[in-house]
Amino acid sequence: MTTKRIVVVSSGLSTPSSTRQLADRLADDTATELRERGVEAEFQFVELRDLAHDIANHLLLGFAPPKLEAVLESLGRADGLIAVTPIFTTSYAGLFKSFVDLIDPDALTDLPVLLGATGGTPRHSLAIDYAMRPLFTYLHAVPMTTGVFAATGDWGTGGDGVRSLPDRIRRGASEFAEAVDRFDRTAVHGDPFALDRPMGHLLGGLAGE
Repeated sequence: MTTKRIVVVSSGLSTPSSTRQLADRLADDTATELRERGVEAEFQFVELRDLAHDIANHLLLGFAPPKLEAVLESLGRADGLIAVTPIFTTSYAGLFKSFVDLIDPDALTDLPVLLGATGGTPRHSLAIDYAMRPLFTYLHAVPMTTGVFAATGDWGTGGDGVRSLPDRIRRGASEFAEAVDRFDRTAVHGDPFALDRPMGHLLGGLAGE
């Protein structure tokens, strides 16, 4: 069975966090959708709250402590990214943006990204489209058409009256799973172990031929 690696980034600040809860739900439905396609999902969950000091140090000093560096490197090997943030003052959290600023500009090229956000009122739901989507498009990632916003009133209710939160999660996860299944990192970035010229040339010292 094919295995796809998915990084799940959550930038909730409280414990427990509705942002992490939404991230978990998106991951669970994605795993189900991929399994139906004969694909196994391997998830790496990242709580930015736990990396806040490392992120600040990287921004101030210019280098990543080992734990943060490992997370950033994992994005360069991932087949998909689930990114979920709380919405503060009509946009993503500062911690979330600070983390994104540290990502290698090439790491997210053509990478499928499922966007999620949480907030107190459905009025913040548009932040996915006017704030989060342009951010990841700028990084050459491929955000899914369906972004999933969860307001406080969505938990344990029928949702917004048009499509319930579970329905929206399922729809976003389905789109994301299809994109992850198709994604081929070697086609985007090439094989890092490939030789830049034939082996015979390397052995024979024929560098430019």
